[in-house]
Amino acid sequence: MMLSMQKNVLLFLIALNTTLTPLQRRVDGNPLVMDPNSICRRTRTLVGRHADMCQSQPEIIQEVAKGSRLGMRECQHQFHSRRWNCTSQSRNLAKILQQAAGVLYAVTQACSQGALPQCGCVTLQSSSETYHDSPAEQVLIQASLVQAGRWEWGGCGDDVDFGYEKSRQFMDIRQRKGKNDIRTLIDLHNNEAGRLAIRIQMRTECKCHGLSGSCTLRSCWRKMPLFRQVGDYLMQSFHRAVRVMGGNDGKSLVPIDPDTPPLDANVLIYSAESPDFCQANQRTGTEGTQGRVCNITETGPGGCDSLCCGKGFADYTLEYEENCQCQFHWCCEVQCQTCSIKKDVSLCL
Repeated sequence: MMLSMQKNVLLFLIALNTTLTPLQRRVDGNPLVMDPNSICRRTRTLVGRHADMCQSQPEIIQEVAKGSRLGMRECQHQFHSRRWNCTSQSRNLAKILQQAAGVLYAVTQACSQGALPQCGCVTLQSSSETYHDSPAEQVLIQASLVQAGRWEWGGCGDDVDFGYEKSRQFMDIRQRKGKNDIRTLIDLHNNEAGRLAIRIQMRTECKCHGLSGSCTLRSCWRKMPLFRQVGDYLMQSFHRAVRVMGGNDGKSLVPIDPDTPPLDANVLIYSAESPDFCQANQRTGTEGTQGRVCNITETGPGGCDSLCCGKGFADYTLEYEENCQCQFHWCCEVQCQTCSIKKDVSLCL
């Protein structure tokens, strides 16, 4: 069952190193995603800390733009075989930069790489991330370190607290101001769930010191997970998402199913079922499935029966040329031959 979470699934946030599809080129070509200056220039209603960040910390805005692009690409990876494959026709800033996890990840990574003057590496003692380890993990870490001999926290730990705060400032501040409607409450909850997807999966890395790697001294630090892991985690959360309604106090959300336990902060939520996304619809942010490539051997979401909405599909043979049999010649040139490629594809009608 598909959920009404077009904006929320943009929390899947992670970079792809493959050639971009035409869809990805359209998304990446959007000025709000590509040009960090456009974020401030085109959003004239920003006030307070949001406006201050645009004016006084342009390097942060650069990372916000990277995080947005990061999240959009990961979202497209996770939903590439679904009817709604992470498209959006809206130019609204809140929708384009909904990727709270992507913003946190990009800003934190920039800190560790020394790209931001406001932050850098962090040791475990100075980070509140200490308290996000499970008790079992803390015991295992401490036991292994004690058995190995002397140890200390060091290295270049990821300053996830700084990234978390910047993500909150940029993603949540406009939604918080005097709004308690159900859409705002859901957006704020899912923003937090996206950030927690990174916090929950923080891992400890260690390096041994001593003669011949004897580990007489060990340095350890905290690192973020791979962003693909964050995307996979959020995709699992998406499948377990809880439908909610507004509470009687007008300021809270409660599950519609009375048997559902109280909402955890890391659970994704939604309020209404989604359309089927078969037809192009600008309001729902879908381009429809006509012309989409489907897999005739699949029976799941990417299969032709499901993806094409029962409207059928047609088989085509594509012919194109690409570089092949490339060789490196000293120095420094790569020479390739041109090969003709034929590929059979099925397209939704």
